Amino acid sequence: MSHSVVGETRVRVRYAETDQMGVVYHANYLIWFEVGRAELIRQMGLDYKDMERDEGCGIAVVEVTCRYKAPARYDDELIVKTRVTGARGAVIKFAYEIVRPGDGVVLCEGTTVHVVVGRDMKKRALPERYAERFRAFHIPSLQA
Repeated sequence: MSHSVVGETRVRVRYAETDQMGVVYHANYLIWFEVGRAELIRQMGLDYKDMERDEGCGIAVVEVTCRYKAPARYDDELIVKTRVTGARGAVIKFAYEIVRPGDGVVLCEGTTVHVVVGRDMKKRALPERYAERFRAFHIPSLQA
């Protein structure tokens, strides 16, 4: 049975994250995806650092999509909403939505696809303890 878990992580835009036009530089959204993903994994009762250390594996990013809808600016508070949308074999998928809570505007939506790899960077199965948790927290994506 899956849990309706959407991780929420708050970030505040730093001046260094903006460009000459005064808006957040596009690549920073990918960093915030990572922040949201790490926090969701913690909320699932797992620790990514422990998985790397104890199990000798990681989840390598193999694909990213990002759709920008409205700009974020210096000192905006943002919420990164993250959910697991797929967990099968060595592949894990996440979806993200970045929202400005002050006005509820969705600034960005995206996805990442990951492949589980060992220290040798070769594809391998996700350890069963982790696979069970990812499957339990899987929420089917609205983005086909």
